[in-house]
Amino acid sequence: MGTNKLSLKNRIALGIVLALTIFLWAVPTSFFGIEGLTPVMQRTIAIFVFTALMWIIEVIPTWTTSVVSMVIMLLTISNKGFGFTMYEGAGTLVDYKSIMAAFADPVIMLFLGGFVLAIAASKVGLDVILAKVLLKPFGKNPKMVLLGFLFIIGIFSMFMSNTATAAMFLTFLAPVLATLPKDEKGKIGLALAIPIAANLGGMGTPIGTPPNAIALGALQNAGISVTFMDWMVKMVPYVVIMLLLAWVLLLVMFPFKTKAIELKIEGTANASKRDTIIVSITFALTIILWMGEAIFGISSNIVALIPFAVFTATGVFSKDDLKEIDWSVLWMVAGGFALGTALNRTGLASCLINAVPFASWNILAVMIAGGLICWILSNFISNSAAANLIVPILAVVGTALLDDPTASESFIALGGVKSLLVGVAMCASLAMTLPISTPPNALAHSTGIINTKQMAIVGLIMGVVGIALAYLMLVFIGF
Repeated sequence: MGTNKLSLKNRIALGIVLALTIFLWAVPTSFFGIEGLTPVMQRTIAIFVFTALMWIIEVIPTWTTSVVSMVIMLLTISNKGFGFTMYEGAGTLVDYKSIMAAFADPVIMLFLGGFVLAIAASKVGLDVILAKVLLKPFGKNPKMVLLGFLFIIGIFSMFMSNTATAAMFLTFLAPVLATLPKDEKGKIGLALAIPIAANLGGMGTPIGTPPNAIALGALQNAGISVTFMDWMVKMVPYVVIMLLLAWVLLLVMFPFKTKAIELKIEGTANASKRDTIIVSITFALTIILWMGEAIFGISSNIVALIPFAVFTATGVFSKDDLKEIDWSVLWMVAGGFALGTALNRTGLASCLINAVPFASWNILAVMIAGGLICWILSNFISNSAAANLIVPILAVVGTALLDDPTASESFIALGGVKSLLVGVAMCASLAMTLPISTPPNALAHSTGIINTKQMAIVGLIMGVVGIALAYLMLVFIGF
């Protein structure tokens, strides 16, 4: 987006962000009142504030902000940039390779593999075949059809893009919604089931939604191992409970009058038998290897690249299919990883932790406050952006709490760094009160069947209940 295309409002917003960034960059380090703050750390603060504000107001796309902030980091706080070679005492510079490595972080590769798997499944029509087979047992009873949609969309969203899943099932549902009477409240419930299930289902696996990947990446950087199966064992039961609660809520708020609903899902495999077999076998093998990471000993990040290799080698996935990968999401997440690297490698993170007495705070309050802030932000900005802002900070807070003898025991009892960061990821996915909160919400709202008030009420209830259950699970069951 060129500046000539910016609206007056965005130009003003951009001017304010740049002015604040330059101010934070240029003032004496003593202005911040933080003991031990170096010029390198000061620049990192300015870059962090610039990135955060640009993510929130979206003057330019969020992924663009990530790329821009990474380039600024490379030029100004890396050991191969410029600006600090003239004098000593400027502070610790960041190895430029570690910033660039964010573009190919193992978790980015995990997500890339997930995208490739989903694109190939859609290309050969495997997604439509699975939808037909899985929805068939739910019959024609409207209540059961609603339950079927919630669970099948939830399952699809664990392995496919939430947005793609929502779009696909809205296509299946559109003819049904058109035939229902105008006064049929149940169709509102059916339409709302799609974004709710897509948002909740994404929580079930590490590749289900970007906030999961962001939390997983931070945990791995902290030396904490979480396998694909570890994640699913804890999160899938939570997702099942939340989907059942959503089913009850939608039936109570939007009861059906219609006695029967017939789903006619059109479409079959639209590729050669050979390609369909290759994708089906690879899909199944990948899921097995992901879920059996502890048994087979192969990292889920490595497994994610198997479909890429198989599909490109066999011609199932062509160079044109590369365009279908949601690169913007990958670059967006990479920006968050790079920020986390900068916070840690410059020493700013530990400097800030020493300046803020987190050990004297109530540990549970720190955990819940982090989650609530992420939930509130995620209702208005991208959940990836919200998680990218909060996870790096809380990762450092969590590490500091573990190192503090007065706080570590109670922190570990509450689940430690895992519960802290996974809680934030969960809260990001539970933000679904507005049409702008998530792409699935926007898609469902575009049908004209749901108004903003209805979406807000259901989203608020699901969010509050979901957050309460999330922290009860994390504190009493652990992760």
